[in-house]
Amino acid sequence: MTDAPIRLLICEDQELVRAGYTTIFSSQPDMEVIGEAADGRAAIEAARRLSPDVIVMDIRMPIIDGIEATRQLAGPGLATPAKILVVTTFNVDVYVYEALKAGASGFLLKDSPPAELIKGVRTIARGDSLLAPAVTRTLIGRHAEHLRPTTLQAREEVVRALTARELEVLEQIAAGRTNAEIAAELFITTETVKTYVSRILTKLALRDRVQAVILAFRVGLVSSME
Repeated sequence: MTDAPIRLLICEDQELVRAGYTTIFSSQPDMEVIGEAADGRAAIEAARRLSPDVIVMDIRMPIIDGIEATRQLAGPGLATPAKILVVTTFNVDVYVYEALKAGASGFLLKDSPPAELIKGVRTIARGDSLLAPAVTRTLIGRHAEHLRPTTLQAREEVVRALTARELEVLEQIAAGRTNAEIAAELFITTETVKTYVSRILTKLALRDRVQAVILAFRVGLVSSME
């Protein structure tokens, strides 16, 4: 029995680009495009109706932009947040930051090679975040002043929820280190690191490493570093 294909919703206002995405993803045996949307409102409605596995979302769309659509589909407080890959022509820190804060699991540029787009969808479909940890930390670090105001209680709750070793791993994640780098730093195996990361996400009810980095900044476990 083969695994079910990854069900995709393409949200892009340019028809030619939308058609290109559909062609690229439909050519893959493990992917199926189940819907398209040309504006943010249509994207939200289609996502709620179709429940896709991954949403490919443009940032600049009419009626409702991609960041607000992402927030409504994957933002804080949602019981079942959507998995969203933001793809845009705008390689601007603030766009990436706002998209991640809104709940996106990854970010790619529209001129990325088809193979990278395909890999990005597969990465997000299996529950991983797409941005390299170092890139994520740099972006969030630059905007940390917008994240920092939290109560001491919030920090204490995180500290109480995790073991000392899990806190070390969380700090390493927020420092932009990969699993292999964390393993070398803490003298443990990469498999052990993966186990710790999984426990951290579960205990703190986080979806992926991107959210873990944001939380680490919010509660002051790490500070901005240019």
